[in-house]
Amino acid sequence: MKRCSWTGDDPLLIDYHDKEWGVPLHDDRKQFEFISMEVMQCGLSWLTVLRKREALRLAFDGFDPSKVALYDEPRVEEIMKVEGIIRSPRKIRAIINNAKVFLKIQEEFGSFSSYLWQFTDNRIVEYPGHADGSVTIAKNDLSDRVSSDLKKRGFSYLGSITVYSHLQAAGIINDHHASCFRYQQSNELPK
Repeated sequence: MKRCSWTGDDPLLIDYHDKEWGVPLHDDRKQFEFISMEVMQCGLSWLTVLRKREALRLAFDGFDPSKVALYDEPRVEEIMKVEGIIRSPRKIRAIINNAKVFLKIQEEFGSFSSYLWQFTDNRIVEYPGHADGSVTIAKNDLSDRVSSDLKKRGFSYLGSITVYSHLQAAGIINDHHASCFRYQQSNELPK
């Protein structure tokens, strides 16, 4: 079975690729989890974050934004003590801040997913050259627009490169290689 080459032979990356990455995502709790993991990933490898995912889920109440939005400074200190977590007070505070803004977007748009998917008119985007691997980028006009809007609304740690990664993970951008078994599946999944 052919996959995107970034998985290598690591079982955790393979499982993430095969079951989650690039699957069109419309579940807000999962959107918040993915965004929070992207925040934690800044400056680290994605594999590092995946290895710490369960500790992060424990530390952030299963990535429930309504609970995370209520965290205070003593809770930041508690999170810093959770075994296996990425110990960055700035990233932890960013996730708490982002939870508050996330809830405001849910209130305004009905769901965070509705807000995010409206940038592509609820369509999966595929850019010329991505499927054959001739074009590889880390950000683009779409991620610039989404990042800019998120920042205006108050999100932090979500620059264009981080947002591009999220759009890939959330299946809004299909960046599976054409030879990957998930490529066609991702384009065919119900939106």
